[in-house]
Amino acid sequence: MGSGSGSWHVEKRNSFRGEPVRDIDHVLENGSLSIIVLGASGDLAKKKTFPALFNLYKQGFLLPEEVHIFGYARTKISDEELRNRIRGYLVRNKGASPKDVEDVTNFLQLIKYVSGSYDGEEGFRLLDKEISDNEISKHSAEGSSRRLFYLALPPSVYPSVCRMIRHYCMNRSDLGGWTRIVVEKPFGKDLDSAEQLSKQIGELFEEPQIYRIDHYLGKELVQNLLVLRFANRFFLPLWNRDNIANVQIVFREDFGTEGRGGYFDEYGIIRDIIQNHLLQVLCLVAMEKPISLKPEHIRDEKVKVLQSVMPIEDDEVVLGQYDGYTDDPTVPDHSNTPTFSTVILRIHNERWEGVPFILKAGKALNSRKAEIRVQFKDVPGDIFKCKKQGRNEFVIRLQPSEAMYMKLTVKQPGLEMATVQSELDLSYGQRYQGVTIPEAYERLILDTIRGDQQHFVRRDELKAAWEIFTPLLHRIDNGELKPLPYQPGSRGPAEADALLEKVGYVQTHGYIWIPPTL
Repeated sequence: MGSGSGSWHVEKRNSFRGEPVRDIDHVLENGSLSIIVLGASGDLAKKKTFPALFNLYKQGFLLPEEVHIFGYARTKISDEELRNRIRGYLVRNKGASPKDVEDVTNFLQLIKYVSGSYDGEEGFRLLDKEISDNEISKHSAEGSSRRLFYLALPPSVYPSVCRMIRHYCMNRSDLGGWTRIVVEKPFGKDLDSAEQLSKQIGELFEEPQIYRIDHYLGKELVQNLLVLRFANRFFLPLWNRDNIANVQIVFREDFGTEGRGGYFDEYGIIRDIIQNHLLQVLCLVAMEKPISLKPEHIRDEKVKVLQSVMPIEDDEVVLGQYDGYTDDPTVPDHSNTPTFSTVILRIHNERWEGVPFILKAGKALNSRKAEIRVQFKDVPGDIFKCKKQGRNEFVIRLQPSEAMYMKLTVKQPGLEMATVQSELDLSYGQRYQGVTIPEAYERLILDTIRGDQQHFVRRDELKAAWEIFTPLLHRIDNGELKPLPYQPGSRGPAEADALLEKVGYVQTHGYIWIPPTL
């Protein structure tokens, strides 16, 4: 796997098995590229997948003479009806320019719709015929074309859909083309169901053909983590248990389930956010330096982190459920599903022994943000008596207002020797004016086309992640752990703040980070 050594022709031949090819120019000089969005009439496809494809098209990564896009779903609609459903999601700002309108029109012409069931031969044979006809029209030699299947579907239909693709929609021969599938989370509900799903899909496709997407790994600031940690000298000696007191990885939303109550209640906040998104971020914060940037070397180090995580202790978990959650008619009246959770993870290795990693996520809270907060230990021998003002922190704000800033103590301007907390700030909106930060899905779909699996979850990584959380999830599912009530618009249960204090997090008082304005 990986780009490896050898000639370009060897790499091109290997790409049939889903292995990386060199860059986007070579990718698009190959046979035609067909992108098939399964579940095309659903919310995920409309709001995320098709807009990401449109932005790649607009930036020249998907060329109209080489790319065709197919939607597939059970809904019986025409090509034009699907295009009309998607249109409103492609350009969000109301003042769209004539160029934007032209781009949208041209992009929508690339989309063809096929209707069929997810477990029936007929629909997939028809889909294969449409793809093949298009490949012939683009003068692709049989076996040289590339087929990317994006499963914007519930995991329950993954096995049947993958079986249909395998039997009826694969490339016929190995002439440099490939077939790859992208699967969305939630990938299983616990260790057993995830392993069962992996086994079913693994019998149909080789691991390099399977791309388990976690869109957090496509976020700009998450992608920056490896550069920050391993390309800057001053972080190298500080990034360990001798200097770091605790690490918080936080996801907060200021709204509740809003019409998704029935879906959310099946999973809860730990399965929805913590076990995948926040745990992936933890891996990048905690991993050792890989020997290279090859995807497998990076993913090897992430797996080592997960395998070093200690079993979660019940007294280091706080669960919450906001008042009014069960008012949703799709949610059972006595639901035990948490909408908030704070979980302490401890990594048993030389670098991190004794450092609590605090993973916190919740809905209907008092703010909306996702961030990583690395809190350093107190300065020994505090001659300025400024300990109460707060500790040094390095904060990476993932959304909104992407930024990274270092909280530090400085002298307050004036004649007195007084100290105050301030920051060194890199706010992306101010520093990189006029630069559009790509959406996570754009980057990840492009990585899939390139055959770069660095930002996708490997099977053993998925297994290790579920091994950490499955015992806790089963105790919650069995009603052994109960969520505490909290008010919508609050910080969550007060017990969560008490837990943070217990594990050594020191809250800063009197300092608020304000995103700089242009």
